[in-house]
Amino acid sequence: MHEILAQEGYTSVSVDEAPVRELFPGGRHRPLWTGPSGAHADLLEMDAGASWPHRDVHEPGPEEVYVVAGTFHDSARAYPARTFLHAPAGTWHVPSTDTGCTLFLFYPEG
Repeated sequence: MHEILAQEGYTSVSVDEAPVRELFPGGRHRPLWTGPSGAHADLLEMDAGASWPHRDVHEPGPEEVYVVAGTFHDSARAYPARTFLHAPAGTWHVPSTDTGCTLFLFYPEG
Protein backbone atom coordinates (compact mmCIF):
# COMPACT_ATOMS: atom_id res chain seq x y z
CA MET A 1 0.00 0.00 0.00
CA HIS A 2 2.20 2.80 -1.30
CA GLU A 3 -0.37 5.42 -0.25
CA ILE A 4 0.67 4.84 3.39
CA LEU A 5 4.11 6.25 2.65
CA ALA A 6 2.63 9.15 0.68
CA GLN A 7 0.79 10.52 3.71
CA GLU A 8 2.04 13.94 4.82
CA GLY A 9 4.43 13.66 7.76
CA TYR A 10 4.72 9.86 7.62
CA THR A 11 8.43 9.18 7.84
CA SER A 12 11.11 6.71 8.88
CA VAL A 13 14.85 6.84 9.42
CA SER A 14 17.51 4.20 9.93
CA VAL A 15 19.62 4.91 13.00
CA ASP A 16 22.68 4.01 10.93
CA GLU A 17 21.80 6.79 8.46
CA ALA A 18 21.03 9.47 11.08
CA PRO A 19 23.71 12.14 11.44
CA VAL A 20 25.86 11.72 14.54
CA ARG A 21 27.59 14.33 16.67
CA GLU A 22 29.51 14.02 19.90
CA LEU A 23 27.67 15.83 22.73
CA PHE A 24 30.27 15.06 25.41
CA PRO A 25 33.17 12.60 25.69
CA GLY A 26 31.70 9.15 25.08
CA GLY A 27 28.21 10.48 24.26
CA ARG A 28 26.86 10.55 20.70
CA HIS A 29 23.57 12.14 19.64
CA ARG A 30 21.57 11.06 16.58
CA PRO A 31 18.48 13.11 15.68
CA LEU A 32 15.74 10.85 14.32
CA TRP A 33 12.72 13.12 13.84
CA THR A 34 11.60 16.70 14.43
CA GLY A 35 7.96 17.72 14.17
CA PRO A 36 6.55 21.07 13.05
CA SER A 37 5.90 22.14 16.67
CA GLY A 38 9.46 21.36 17.81
CA ALA A 39 8.79 17.95 19.33
CA HIS A 40 11.66 15.61 18.54
CA ALA A 41 12.94 12.06 18.89
CA ASP A 42 16.63 11.22 19.26
CA LEU A 43 19.01 8.40 20.03
CA LEU A 44 21.79 8.85 22.58
CA GLU A 45 24.64 6.35 22.63
CA MET A 46 26.89 6.43 25.69
CA ASP A 47 30.15 4.50 26.01
CA ALA A 48 31.03 2.63 29.19
CA GLY A 49 32.10 5.13 31.85
CA ALA A 50 30.57 8.14 30.07
CA SER A 51 28.81 10.86 32.04
CA TRP A 52 26.91 14.04 31.12
CA PRO A 53 29.15 16.90 32.30
CA HIS A 54 26.45 18.79 34.26
CA ARG A 55 22.79 18.65 35.35
CA ASP A 56 20.45 17.83 32.48
CA VAL A 57 17.45 20.09 33.16
CA HIS A 58 14.26 19.24 31.25
CA GLU A 59 13.04 22.47 29.68
CA PRO A 60 10.78 23.60 28.13
CA GLY A 61 8.94 20.31 28.55
CA PRO A 62 9.32 16.73 29.73
CA GLU A 63 11.81 14.13 28.58
CA GLU A 64 10.77 10.56 27.83
CA VAL A 65 13.57 7.96 27.95
CA TYR A 66 13.52 4.33 26.88
CA VAL A 67 16.65 2.31 27.65
CA VAL A 68 17.23 0.30 24.47
CA ALA A 69 20.45 -1.42 25.55
CA GLY A 70 22.89 -1.42 28.46
CA THR A 71 22.27 0.22 31.82
CA PHE A 72 21.50 3.92 32.28
CA HIS A 73 22.14 5.74 35.55
CA ASP A 74 20.52 9.07 36.50
CA SER A 75 22.86 9.63 39.50
CA ALA A 76 20.21 8.20 41.82
CA ARG A 77 19.44 4.76 40.39
CA ALA A 78 20.47 2.34 37.64
CA TYR A 79 17.93 1.41 34.94
CA PRO A 80 18.49 -1.69 32.79
CA ALA A 81 17.48 -2.18 29.16
CA ARG A 82 13.72 -2.15 28.54
CA THR A 83 13.09 0.52 31.21
CA PHE A 84 10.97 3.61 30.51
CA LEU A 85 11.47 6.89 32.38
CA HIS A 86 9.34 10.04 32.35
CA ALA A 87 11.01 13.22 33.60
CA PRO A 88 8.54 16.12 33.93
CA ALA A 89 9.41 19.64 32.82
CA GLY A 90 11.70 21.36 35.32
CA THR A 91 13.20 18.15 36.73
CA TRP A 92 16.84 17.18 36.26
CA HIS A 93 19.31 14.32 36.43
CA VAL A 94 22.97 13.67 35.60
CA PRO A 95 23.04 10.86 33.00
CA SER A 96 25.86 8.34 33.18
CA THR A 97 26.58 4.68 32.51
CA ASP A 98 29.11 2.18 33.80
CA THR A 99 28.36 -0.41 31.10
CA GLY A 100 27.49 1.76 28.12
CA CYS A 101 23.92 2.27 26.96
CA THR A 102 21.68 3.31 24.11
CA LEU A 103 18.70 5.54 24.90
CA PHE A 104 15.68 6.50 22.80
CA LEU A 105 14.69 10.03 23.80
CA PHE A 106 11.43 11.83 23.06
CA TYR A 107 10.72 15.48 23.78
CA PRO A 108 7.00 16.13 23.14
CA GLU A 109 7.32 19.88 23.72
CA GLY A 110 10.69 20.46 22.11
